[in-house]
Amino acid sequence: MKAPLVSILIPTLNGMEYLPQVFQQLTAQKVSFDFETVAVDSGSTDGTVAFLRTHADRVSQIDPNTFNHGLSRNYGIQQCRGEFVVLLVQDATPASKNWLAELLKPMLAETQIAGCYARQRPRATASAITRHYLAGWVACQKAPRRSTFSNPSDLLDLEPMEQFLACVFDNVCSVIRKSVWEQYCFRETSIAEDLAWSKEVLLAGLDIVYTPEAQVVHSHDRSAGYEFRRTFLVHQRLYDLFGLQTIGSLRQLARAIAVSLPLHLRCLIDEPNAVSPRAYWRGVALALALPLGQYLGAATEARGWHFIRIGGA
Repeated sequence: MKAPLVSILIPTLNGMEYLPQVFQQLTAQKVSFDFETVAVDSGSTDGTVAFLRTHADRVSQIDPNTFNHGLSRNYGIQQCRGEFVVLLVQDATPASKNWLAELLKPMLAETQIAGCYARQRPRATASAITRHYLAGWVACQKAPRRSTFSNPSDLLDLEPMEQFLACVFDNVCSVIRKSVWEQYCFRETSIAEDLAWSKEVLLAGLDIVYTPEAQVVHSHDRSAGYEFRRTFLVHQRLYDLFGLQTIGSLRQLARAIAVSLPLHLRCLIDEPNAVSPRAYWRGVALALALPLGQYLGAATEARGWHFIRIGGA
């Protein structure tokens, strides 16, 4: 059987809230090439596997205790037959019938491009706090961008924040060239496998492109505890990869909390729908959790505080 041009890889875990929508949109895509869908499930108990067996082209199951953001994606990519591999999370719903064509367009035009990533739009039900933070994320902007270096080592001469922004690559929805992955696979990591990969391929002289014409609907209103854990782990990796500390002292931490609290309250006051007391408590908790996660995540790496351990997110 002839291999398709594109493989769409979806890691799953109890994904039935959005998977039917995702596959409905995948089926509706208008493209001039063949594509397949490959899923790797890590212990679903909500009917996800049964759904995938009737909708995906291939389904594999792994022990949930072995899941790793980098290695599990490598495992899935090994099963992909396409020249290009689209990496899509289970709750990122393609926003149009042209999503896949737009995502692939830069890759088909230039072999210099190692990977492209898509624009994310918040769900209609997303809270004002979630919308505020997404509005500032690179993968939510309207303008396209490209990271390229005529001398790849120039990347390392940038300031930490500039390095980070140059290396942004978001596996919520992205596409990579499989031949590049065969040389530069994802690394074993608790989080931010996409950033680490992007840095490696940029240093190898390849390019990364953000293409906002390809859009997915994706957002979360998670608990403050979850957001603390995730922020902690992300900022550990940001320091490890780029030496980046967004909050480097207790004074800066106090200032960040003091700024976040009224910001979150303003967001809640501006909500078009009625807001429950629980939402206000969450807003206050997030004003503490997000800055604290940034501070402690980087500090564990910068100061060797390895006695602080946070579970995966």
